[in-house]
Amino acid sequence: MSREPLFKISEAGLFCPRGAFYVDPWAPVATAVITHAHADHAVKGSRRYIAAEPGRLILWSRMGQHAKIEALPFGQSIDLNGVKVSLHPAGHILGSAQVRAEYKGEIWVISGDYKVAADATCAAFKPIRCHTFVTESTFAQPIFQWEPQEVTFAQIHDWWRDNQSQNKASFVFAYALGKAQRLLAGLDQSIGPVFAHRDIEAVNVLYRQSGVDLPPARIPNQGMTPAEWERSLILQTPSARWQQGFPHLGHFCNSFASGWMMLPDATHERRVHQGFPLSDHADHRELLGAVAATGAERVFVTHGYIDEFVTELKSLGYEAIAMRTPRCRRPPKVIIPPINV
Repeated sequence: MSREPLFKISEAGLFCPRGAFYVDPWAPVATAVITHAHADHAVKGSRRYIAAEPGRLILWSRMGQHAKIEALPFGQSIDLNGVKVSLHPAGHILGSAQVRAEYKGEIWVISGDYKVAADATCAAFKPIRCHTFVTESTFAQPIFQWEPQEVTFAQIHDWWRDNQSQNKASFVFAYALGKAQRLLAGLDQSIGPVFAHRDIEAVNVLYRQSGVDLPPARIPNQGMTPAEWERSLILQTPSARWQQGFPHLGHFCNSFASGWMMLPDATHERRVHQGFPLSDHADHRELLGAVAATGAERVFVTHGYIDEFVTELKSLGYEAIAMRTPRCRRPPKVIIPPINV
């Protein structure tokens, strides 16, 4: 295997000079291969987008009606100036993909964001064998260890029933793309009526049009009755949390569904009554497992606890390298227990 990197960081993003394409560039480019449609991975203005077919409608809705998007089925390859590129499920949100790039026998995989847990709303993560793996490290610390999602949904349901017993509505703050749809698919709607903020429902429509079987969810300010209020669970975007606009209907309890709820004092910092650590990213153990499953000799670490994860991977025998980009923000400081290796 050649040690000359197939990819490098440029002013516009992660660039493959041989293939003349970028992966998740942060500025408009000629050819952008997109891992998924979240705003920190997809920007408007590129002349050509290549993305996974299941996420085509979502990406098109975000890039604009004039965006040129080439949608590839998972596993199908395309030749970009001699570099063989294919997309494979990342399990993060609908259409999220890992980018596999091969040139003269050297294989790189850029994972984007990924999770290992099952999710009815998107294709499951599949590890891809490679020489070099680019991994996120959003939750790459031992404190982050997710419960099985069945346990977390049972906690949400118990909290919802308890609020009903007090005649209170239940608000769950969740990101509009990905997390909210996972919640909607997993909620037991026999407990009570489920509503979704209009921005969430707009994404729900795209999921349904893409073939995902999502239960219905009404927009809360469109005819909700006081009796429904007292039994309801309302999916709300974090940005709309201070604009609930329903004080006339009664009391409520609110919560946040996020991996960050695993941190001490997270509910206080988020100003919510309850936190549910449900994440669309891999936890610490899952990140280590994903890296191992690739068989990679070299691992680039980005987006999260970069230095800590690089140090840990080096202690395990990997050639681990920090990959910092303008999008890499320092995550919250946590107390790290000793790592047994």
